Amino acid sequence: MKLWLNGALVDAGGAHIAPNDRGFLLGDGLFETLLVLEGRPVLIDAHIARLASAAEILRIPLPLSPAALKTACADLLAANALDTAPRASLRVTLTRGPGPRGIAVPPEVSPTLLITSAPGAEPPDSVRAVISTIRRNTSSPAAQLKALPYLDNVFAKEEAKLAGADEAILLDTQGHLACASVGNVFFWEGKKLVTPATDGPILPGITRASVLALARKLDIETEEGLIAPDRLLKAEGIFLTNSLTGLLPVKKMDGREIPAHPETQRLSDAYEAFIRRP
Repeated sequence: MKLWLNGALVDAGGAHIAPNDRGFLLGDGLFETLLVLEGRPVLIDAHIARLASAAEILRIPLPLSPAALKTACADLLAANALDTAPRASLRVTLTRGPGPRGIAVPPEVSPTLLITSAPGAEPPDSVRAVISTIRRNTSSPAAQLKALPYLDNVFAKEEAKLAGADEAILLDTQGHLACASVGNVFFWEGKKLVTPATDGPILPGITRASVLALARKLDIETEEGLIAPDRLLKAEGIFLTNSLTGLLPVKKMDGREIPAHPETQRLSDAYEAFIRRP
């Protein structure tokens, strides 16, 4: 398996990241995960734009232009014979790079840029979810970034697993509905589609934005805002979104069977057509 690391394709077994890399030591960095369909990274421009925006906030220089980053992704897929695979994934990881001891940002930054790829499997038809005890920090600027520190998500996912579920739904520290451990959350109230607003401690998901745009084109009423969790627990349909799974229905929420909402399938079909367009 090949990796793309700091400008070169290298064998995974021979890849070297400095032991004083701040991404490894401090989680000082960002990442993006992309779905690849038949060699084409889905919505890659939006992912690169989000990465660049977050890198600017953290003041980490992005070593490649958007065009060069697309070329690097294409080269890596070809090197791993995934450029014709029906389904694959890419992960782009950017760290601040090596630095001296301590947490202070060094005056000279030499970022690390790593791109990895993997074969992809079809997502499951549905998942079981529970409300997690882990909370998203409403005061943390990192809550809206796809930042490397992911321990809260790891804890929430493991909590769900121990509860016999597949996915965790997190509230924020003020008790509002936030997100899933690996994606955004939507639910139906009648024919109205509801999701937490991005001015809260959630990631502004690429798939989330696409789903909302498609819903409006389909004349589906949408609501974004501060959402009390009891509304989710009474929902007539729930689904999660992220780049690798698209729209993923929730079949059970905190032990309650959730019916399949007919509008979820209509929206999912529209999204599938959207990401597969030439």
